[in-house]
Amino acid sequence: MNMQEVRKYYDDNSLKEWERLEKNPLEFIFTTYKMDQYIQPGDSILDIGGGPGRYSIHYARKGCGVTLVDLSEKNIELAGKKAEESRVSFPMFAADCRALDGLGLGQYDHVFLMGPLYHLQRKEDRIQAVESAMEHLKPGGFLYCSFILDFAGLIYDLKNGPGYLPEDLGNQSTRGLLRSIIEGTEYVGPAFTSAYFINQRQIEPFMQQFPLEKCCLFGQEGILALYANQLQSFPQEEYDLWVETAKEFLELPEFLAFSEHAMYIGREKEAARILI
Repeated sequence: MNMQEVRKYYDDNSLKEWERLEKNPLEFIFTTYKMDQYIQPGDSILDIGGGPGRYSIHYARKGCGVTLVDLSEKNIELAGKKAEESRVSFPMFAADCRALDGLGLGQYDHVFLMGPLYHLQRKEDRIQAVESAMEHLKPGGFLYCSFILDFAGLIYDLKNGPGYLPEDLGNQSTRGLLRSIIEGTEYVGPAFTSAYFINQRQIEPFMQQFPLEKCCLFGQEGILALYANQLQSFPQEEYDLWVETAKEFLELPEFLAFSEHAMYIGREKEAARILI
């Protein structure tokens, strides 16, 4: 794993990462829809790997006490500018998700781990990232973990084509990714950076090793990822109707592969039992 490669990618593409959710807003719409079922104004949030701060700023504007951590200094720099434009402020740190000691972070009602897990190629590092995030959860706190699903590459090629798939099928890495989809296994290898893709069936087994009580597992683009570009041309009323309809299917396991990303939301298990 080369975290320097990952850091450089985001240093070079911080504005692109910010604009990604403007050009393709479905992920943000559905993710905040599900998060809002657990997050209340005034809650505290630690956003680990939060990029240029799109989610951090959103929740800061809703009255939450937010702290942002990201590997990329350029992401943090852009987050500061965007936060100022939105008239909010909160602590921001450039740091590796596995090395949070020394930042004086404390504990939070909610911890987001929405980017790191698909850049950490070794299972040991992914476990370390989740454990580090959980150290910063208050008793009864909620953890939000995002994964890139292994079908995401094909979805990208289909919705942005023509011309993408013929080129990708010439790559050994794409053929390996196709095998992982068919076999229901994980994929580690080249992508937009060196990356880790997971089959939706492998998410819960991975998360079961942590002291978390599952709240939900859902597709962050819902059933609409394949049609994201097409939907942009729909009348606003019909677009909104599709969004509201898709919300009904976010957690259905048979539709998870329609999304490019999936999120697992879990509550710290022991504290949850005590409160019950």
